[in-house]
Amino acid sequence: MQRITITLDDDLMDELDQMIAAQGYQNRSEAIRDFTRAGMQQAAQKSGKSGNCVAALVYVYDHAARDLSRRLVENYHGHHDLSVATLHVHLDDDNCMEVTALKGTGAEVQHFADHIIAERGVRYGRLVMIPTETEKKAGSARKGARHRHP
Repeated sequence: MQRITITLDDDLMDELDQMIAAQGYQNRSEAIRDFTRAGMQQAAQKSGKSGNCVAALVYVYDHAARDLSRRLVENYHGHHDLSVATLHVHLDDDNCMEVTALKGTGAEVQHFADHIIAERGVRYGRLVMIPTETEKKAGSARKGARHRHP
């Protein structure tokens, strides 16, 4: 780990301290590391160089919209390698929400999400991408060891 020194104007530091307190960080260093990672991820996403990721695609749609269910299914079938699982929720008489877990390259996941969100009848959509490491760090896991949950 490296120690660095940065200079921020008083107004920006006040805003940063307020954000740190509101989000419950233990110290400035933890917050700045998280904010830096988020900024780097956002920049990589914009440049199309985000590597592998897992993601959650959340969207609300009018289930009665003409042919929308068929178009959504066709999109999913065309990208079956990205979709891990989907949760379907009936919100009211007109609206459904779906939450889909996705896994793949950032570019593929973004492309798929853009097509779903752009479908006529989809009223709202948001994609949250989380980068994944493609190579294990040395010593981080034993070969052949399984990940367990209690």
